[in-house]
Amino acid sequence: MPLPLYLLALAVFAMGTSEFMLAGLVPDIAADLDVTVATAGTLTSAFAVGMVVGAPLMAALARHRPGRSSLLGCVLVFLTAHAAGAVVSDFALLFATRVVAALANAGFLAVALTTAAALVPADRKGRALSVLLAGTTVATVAGVPGGALLGTALDWRATFWAVAALCVPAALGILTGVPARPARLDATDAPALRTELARLRDPRLLRVMLLGALVNAATFASFTFLAPVVTGTAALDELWISVALVLFGAGSFAGVTVAGRLSDRRPGAVLAVTGPLLLLGWPSLALLAHRPVALLTLVFTQGALSFAVGATLITRVLYAASGAPTMAGSYATAALNTGAAAGPLLAATTLGTAAGELGPLWVSGGLVAVALAVAGWGRWTVVQAPETGTRPLR
Repeated sequence: MPLPLYLLALAVFAMGTSEFMLAGLVPDIAADLDVTVATAGTLTSAFAVGMVVGAPLMAALARHRPGRSSLLGCVLVFLTAHAAGAVVSDFALLFATRVVAALANAGFLAVALTTAAALVPADRKGRALSVLLAGTTVATVAGVPGGALLGTALDWRATFWAVAALCVPAALGILTGVPARPARLDATDAPALRTELARLRDPRLLRVMLLGALVNAATFASFTFLAPVVTGTAALDELWISVALVLFGAGSFAGVTVAGRLSDRRPGAVLAVTGPLLLLGWPSLALLAHRPVALLTLVFTQGALSFAVGATLITRVLYAASGAPTMAGSYATAALNTGAAAGPLLAATTLGTAAGELGPLWVSGGLVAVALAVAGWGRWTVVQAPETGTRPLR
């Protein structure tokens, strides 16, 4: 894989740390800013909404700008938003900084996904995206638990400062190592924006985007409210939150790695196997969360399955949107973050019910069940892969 892919992954690591870090900080933010845990959890949805809106908007604005300058600008805005978030004392202002950071993250990821696909041969998109998304999974292994430990030792604001600091080497790496515009991403050869947007009328593309949104909604519904399950239902010390996050991250890294090797050639097989297992895992976690060993084991398993399915669906979005070379990455980003916005909002509604802190786990199971129903319980959608023609995903 080309070196620029790994430099992009470094920036994704910094941004992934920010996107996921609230899973370990929600209780502290709620207490410090005098809001409920459910309200603090909406910060995750704010970030996701910003990414949904920002992905197509930023991708469209960046169509005729060199890839490197667009990527660098997004990283610098992201850095500034976190520095601002670290000093605010009002929840509404913190909410606003999360939206701005999300817009920057959306722009970066939309351009980075398209850039990554353009840096490799057309039939290796899945491998390229597995490298890029490894930045996110490493964030869940190291960055997010490290942020949780930093938040426990100091406070949640220190974690925001740490994310801002991570952006500095990421920006330097992009500036020095990423080409101004990959050879296969020449805007002068790209279709008109209207033509690229017209791809959204393709039912195959819309179906894969819907599946990605549902699966990511399930992931974020539970991940956002994992901390209360660890310290409440399982009755573990706060330090075990970091352990759970590390295990989820390790599982996600394993899932992305395996899926990256299979999603180009046998995506249907990956989805047909991992989808039902993912459905089984969420209610199992809800039923066994009071047993620490089972809880931690299933957290690892669900991380692996969630990211194996999610990474495969991202790849299929890029194949299905192959007629939109500069906008395809934004379609994938918008789909996944629609789910990331909806999942925590749905999960938050269950916290005040009889299900309590286990409610989000049941929500995740329901969302995966809907995804499997949309997919036809294993009869995964057909997409157009121009380099090989139309083919089923199984």
